[in-house]
Amino acid sequence: MDWIIAHPVWTVVAVMSAIVVAVAIYDIRQPRRAIVHNFPVLGHLRYFLESIGPEIRQYFIAQDKEELPFSRDERRWIYATSKGANNTFGFGTNEQIYGIGYPIIKHSAFPVPESDVVHPGGDKSWCPSLKVIGAAHNRSRPFRPNSILNISAMSFGSLGYRAVSALNKGAQAAGCYHNSGEGGVSPYHRLGADVIWQLGTGYFGARDADGRFSLDRFAGAIEECPQVRAVEIKLSQGAKPGKGGILPGEKVTPEIAEIRGIPVGEDCLSPNAHPEFRTVDELMDFIERIADRTGLPVGIKSAIGQLEFWNELAERMVERNEGPDFISIDGAEGGTGAAPLTFADHVALPFKIGFQRVYPIFQQAGLSKDITWIGSGKLGFPDRAIVALTMGCDVIQVAREAMLAIGCIQAQKCHTGHCPAGVATQNAWLQAGLNVDDKAKRFSAYVKGFRKEMITLSLASGYRHPSQFTGDDIEFSAGVNRFSTLADVLDYRADPVSNEEVMAAVREAEAESVA
Repeated sequence: MDWIIAHPVWTVVAVMSAIVVAVAIYDIRQPRRAIVHNFPVLGHLRYFLESIGPEIRQYFIAQDKEELPFSRDERRWIYATSKGANNTFGFGTNEQIYGIGYPIIKHSAFPVPESDVVHPGGDKSWCPSLKVIGAAHNRSRPFRPNSILNISAMSFGSLGYRAVSALNKGAQAAGCYHNSGEGGVSPYHRLGADVIWQLGTGYFGARDADGRFSLDRFAGAIEECPQVRAVEIKLSQGAKPGKGGILPGEKVTPEIAEIRGIPVGEDCLSPNAHPEFRTVDELMDFIERIADRTGLPVGIKSAIGQLEFWNELAERMVERNEGPDFISIDGAEGGTGAAPLTFADHVALPFKIGFQRVYPIFQQAGLSKDITWIGSGKLGFPDRAIVALTMGCDVIQVAREAMLAIGCIQAQKCHTGHCPAGVATQNAWLQAGLNVDDKAKRFSAYVKGFRKEMITLSLASGYRHPSQFTGDDIEFSAGVNRFSTLADVLDYRADPVSNEEVMAAVREAEAESVA
């Protein structure tokens, strides 16, 4: 023994050997894991490799176009754009351009000169919404989004305070709005950007002691937060439509519990339905109560399933001359929320199909021009955003793309609280690696780079604004020498936008931004 103590290396070997033997004895005696019992010590390697499977696949196995939900090329474009680095690609496309569903944007022989475009303050990425939310219903505090690209709903709780802070500061710098998510407006949503307050079924931040919606408390919170420019009532979301929000207990810190009005450390499970309304008319009454009390535009967000609701909503909006000022359509591609596998994989329609089925209902009712249409569901790339705008969207929202812009590596651990990039976690150590000011600059650069590329695509196609694209400007491959226009695929054309309408809206938006 004295000889071992006198030789430190052998001391370490002896201690490590004792640990291995102890672990092996425990593994053989434990009754729960057959692999660990049959292969003591080494069996733990299986679980470790499984835990880092997404990282291994995306960096060492999957090809540039294979990794899901975002390919390596897609992530590389977001990372490069957010860093202000070279986001171009060389040696031609890697896409299968004759593959079914591949989109082609048709350019013009006579592009619009860049000198014809208005750039307030020299910002060549400036691209506001052409519509004013709430104007059609004469809300006292209407709101024109100053950006066609904005942040979709992600709660403080799902994301850490540093991530929310970085997104909000970046949104302010880029001039886009920040959707609060159903967790309510936290102090980290109040750092300067315009905010859309989302009300989910739990009414967090706007509920009374019994957990019911309190208009008095909500109106009081709105008065204390001038950054809130609109209210979004979440009927459902793409990740888990028809099921309430899920915030695992390990993410419910004392601060989050206080903001939401829930117990610390317990799973936060929102109801699957709104207690305040059960019918279309009750929903419209709820919308009008909030709008009358706050003066703010009020809209709804939903994934798309059965269409009876949408037909009835359009009919009642015509009859009552009331209803939502904006409609956010979320595709089943959405995925920031924790969800059961079946809900994530098989419930709700993808964005393009869902939007295609809802928009014409309101267009035929003569309502589509009065509503601001918001699209979300993996639209954070210029080509997909162009398609969404062509279908009738006025602005789009992004969530996972925003997370990628501030450092997310697609580890797919959002629901566990162990996000290695410090984005979707409440762990203090993991969050410490996320520098708020640096990531805010990156998100701002992503938004500006995105909008600039959208404008460039518009000019190349002969337009002054991305909202002017028509269904005849996009074609989809159906195989070699078989292409169909988006208008043919949709069986409708979105409301057209003239150059005069663009210039009038741009002048108004410019005056609003200066004011």
